[in-house]
Amino acid sequence: MSTVATLVVGQDGSATKNASSANITSKADRTIFLDRRRAVDVIIIGGNTARNEPYKRTPAPLIVCSRGTTNPVAENPIAQLWNCSPSEAVDKARKLFGERILIEGGPKMITDLVNSGKIDQLELSLTQVTGGENIIDWRLLLTKFKNVEMKQIDDTYFYSAVN
Repeated sequence: MSTVATLVVGQDGSATKNASSANITSKADRTIFLDRRRAVDVIIIGGNTARNEPYKRTPAPLIVCSRGTTNPVAENPIAQLWNCSPSEAVDKARKLFGERILIEGGPKMITDLVNSGKIDQLELSLTQVTGGENIIDWRLLLTKFKNVEMKQIDDTYFYSAVN
């Protein structure tokens, strides 16, 4: 594994509902998500994700890419605030922490990193939820990769996309 992005979306492309991905996820998605993050050297998120999701504890160092000056997850002892672009954060994290980088940012961060060639693998979970916010065209995002495989667990579809 090198740089992997993970994203859960509802049927309509919503990445959040009531400002949180917890309202989009499914039990199967949550299980796979937690397993995946235990096997990485570092996790990178954006400032909005840090402010809206529970990141008080992480199994690996947490990098928050933000233009802000206050770390929104200061209670996490292994979290760092980096004032740089996500692309720069990936390069810096690789040097400081290792090759196994997990991107847990929102749709904009992930789309930007995919478009800049920084994502080696996308793990996209599609749940039955609709009516949320932060809409992303997940079908278009998957077209950016050469190989896409899908499996279904319960009512969640899991897309694994690699170049």
